[in-house]
Amino acid sequence: MAEEKRIPDREHQNITLRDRRRLLITGVHNVESFNEECIVVDTELGIIVVRGLEMHINKLDVESAALDVEGEIGAIEYIDQSAPRRKGGFLSGLFR
Repeated sequence: MAEEKRIPDREHQNITLRDRRRLLITGVHNVESFNEECIVVDTELGIIVVRGLEMHINKLDVESAALDVEGEIGAIEYIDQSAPRRKGGFLSGLFR
C-alpha cells in the first residue's frame, strides 16, 4: 500500500466582502498597520493591503485568526514581494 502523505493543518484564508462596507478576512497572522484609509494585514497567503475611507477594525480574533473591518472599502490588494514591479504601475502598461 502506498503511504498516505499528511498535509499539515493550515489556517484557511477567506476574504468576504459584503456591500463594500464589511470585510471579513480569515487566516490572519498579524495586522501590520492600520488607519482610516489603509490596513496592512499579514495572512497565510501573503500581505494584503485594504484601502478605503472611514475604515475601522471591529474585531481581531487571534484564536480563530479572523479580522472584521467596517467602512467604505475601495480596494483589496495582495502584495507579492518577490515579483518585479513595473515602472509606472498597471495603467502605464495599458497605455503603451
